[in-house]
Amino acid sequence: MQQSSQPAALWIWYPGDFEIRLHEKIAVKRKSRGVMYPAFWRLDRHYSNVIFRYTYDLPQEERIKITSEGTFSLILDGKDNYRSKDSEFTLPAGKHQITVCVFSDVEAPALLIEGAHVRTGSDWEASSYQNDWLPAGCWTFDTPDHRPSRFRLAVTPQEPATVELRDGRPLLDFGRETFGYLRFHNLKGEGAVNVYYGESMAEVLSPEECYSLDRFDAAEAGAAAEDGTYTLDDAKAFRFVWIHADPGVSWDHASMLYEYVPLTYQGSFECSDPKLNQIYEMGLYTLHLNTREFFLDGIKRDFWVWSGDAYQSFLMNYYSFFDLDVTRRTLVALRGKDPLARHMNTILDYSQYWFISLYDYYLYTGDFAFIRQYYDRAVTLMDFCLQQRSGEGFLEGRPQDWVFVDWADFNNTGAVSTIQLLLARSLEAMSAFAGLQGDQTAADSYGELAEAIKAKTFERFWDEEKGGLLHHRVDGVTQPTMTKHASLFAMTFGYLTPEQRESVTQNVLLHPDVPQIRTPYMRFHEMAVLCEAGQHDRVRQEVLSYWGGMIELGATTFWEEYDPTLADDAHYGMYGVPFGKSLCHAWGAGPVYLFGKYFLGVTPSSPGYETYLVQPNLGGLERMKGTVPTGKGLVSVEADATSLRIHGTYGTGVLAFTSAEMPECQEGEVRPLGGNRYEIAIEAGRTYSVSYKAVI
Repeated sequence: MQQSSQPAALWIWYPGDFEIRLHEKIAVKRKSRGVMYPAFWRLDRHYSNVIFRYTYDLPQEERIKITSEGTFSLILDGKDNYRSKDSEFTLPAGKHQITVCVFSDVEAPALLIEGAHVRTGSDWEASSYQNDWLPAGCWTFDTPDHRPSRFRLAVTPQEPATVELRDGRPLLDFGRETFGYLRFHNLKGEGAVNVYYGESMAEVLSPEECYSLDRFDAAEAGAAAEDGTYTLDDAKAFRFVWIHADPGVSWDHASMLYEYVPLTYQGSFECSDPKLNQIYEMGLYTLHLNTREFFLDGIKRDFWVWSGDAYQSFLMNYYSFFDLDVTRRTLVALRGKDPLARHMNTILDYSQYWFISLYDYYLYTGDFAFIRQYYDRAVTLMDFCLQQRSGEGFLEGRPQDWVFVDWADFNNTGAVSTIQLLLARSLEAMSAFAGLQGDQTAADSYGELAEAIKAKTFERFWDEEKGGLLHHRVDGVTQPTMTKHASLFAMTFGYLTPEQRESVTQNVLLHPDVPQIRTPYMRFHEMAVLCEAGQHDRVRQEVLSYWGGMIELGATTFWEEYDPTLADDAHYGMYGVPFGKSLCHAWGAGPVYLFGKYFLGVTPSSPGYETYLVQPNLGGLERMKGTVPTGKGLVSVEADATSLRIHGTYGTGVLAFTSAEMPECQEGEVRPLGGNRYEIAIEAGRTYSVSYKAVI
């Protein structure tokens, strides 16, 4: 063996425990006016007692260095006379099994072993002493100092864009929404300092009602300052800061440390409409701010990991950063541990989004190893969900469950049609996972149940006269309420016949009497489905009106909710709190996904983009161009009314498009499909230039 060929030693832990411990820390960081506001669901903990094992075969003895998070003991070949607690140990030559027990009730037990050939990594196994040997969890932690418990996000200094005096007190404007730690440079004197934060000017100028604040004693802070700079302990979301200090307190200037996840902006979109370009860039920034230890819902108020919010963030991420570390951490943290007593985030539908998110992860990445590692947790979650079916076989909420669907004025009692479709899709995901595991019996069982639930849902909820799926069913009676939500998901999941798709488009999605959707959360799905229905031009106009409307009101990131009918400061209130609305909310960044998937038109047609489809649609634009990351490469698309240009760096693709006349392409064969439809096969590394005439 050659030492240079060995991978670096990595810290290892019981799979999921690093993510679960990190989630526990993050879930209690939220504060309302300085008071802790922890998540209102069970926070799982790491196992405190974990055992690791590895079998090696060495031609000669080897000295190893052992570092652990917690106390440890090393056992060789299961013999107590080879037990050691020393930080360095000599492994005998030959074939032997190392077993290391690690205990910690503070941080997740973790282990780092460094040797010339024997090193901890993903080829080790871990157990919680429950007959559950699994591949050990690991990431990029690779030195004794760079350990899991010390994981922190990156920071960089940032100065305010402007500073002015308001009522004699400094008012800082950082130019746009941001997140980080306020700093006082050369803080001196004695007295109290009160700091008020605001996402809007109205909020920061409301000391009695702003959501976030800090209070500290200047003398104590000055004594704790490092190199003359006092940095507050807690990071905040804000654009504006108003500092109220006693007369005896002074400082040279205030700035901040911007806290963030370093990300590569792989996706891009640029078109002939400057306003859409601004919306896209603001969407990216909104998503980046909420991409942290996990995908969070918003950076000011909740600061929590919600499954429904994360579902959308995952999809947006695949068309922008393609950062899988945050994706995997979020999926693991959301699932938590067994036994289950409540649904994910206490919300019935959010448990279903987790399965769908897991399948999307596999589709976009091809990483079944991750699925396999957490398959057992998927099985127990599905078992938990299926126990809540009614006598009719529909999934219903219990008294302790929150059936959410959307922020809207409708009743979610009984069997809700949207929930049944989410369950059917979740069962389809489980069927696929079981098949990949080699368990065909389970795959068939999940698949048959999915088909049965779909059939019964359409039998009981489809209203032929109204042309869509009714909302809910109580005590065996389907109620006459029509909403868009179930029909949206039925179209997204491909559950509608061509005739039903047309009916839903005209009688539900575009019908003025069906209640309108007012949150970016469900507008995400509504806009996607309108694109599925070929309504790209309408979507473009809706994006300009809805997301553009927020920009016209001064938004620098997209909001949790936007109601165009509200006036002035009424936009900022929510949940009965004057400034309770998050003005930087992940689900507001939906155009990032829409432009990548439906305008540039790039989607994987097999796991990991081994094969993919490109269906560009200008949607009323004069021109557009952009890139979509595929994990192992990029797909670049340029389009106007007379030409297309496509380049892919990985996988095999198909360009599908419509043209009013026979197109030409020197680099590939144009295959007519009938009805003005054509396609061209795309090989990796080649650029395809197509002359065509867009169908208006």
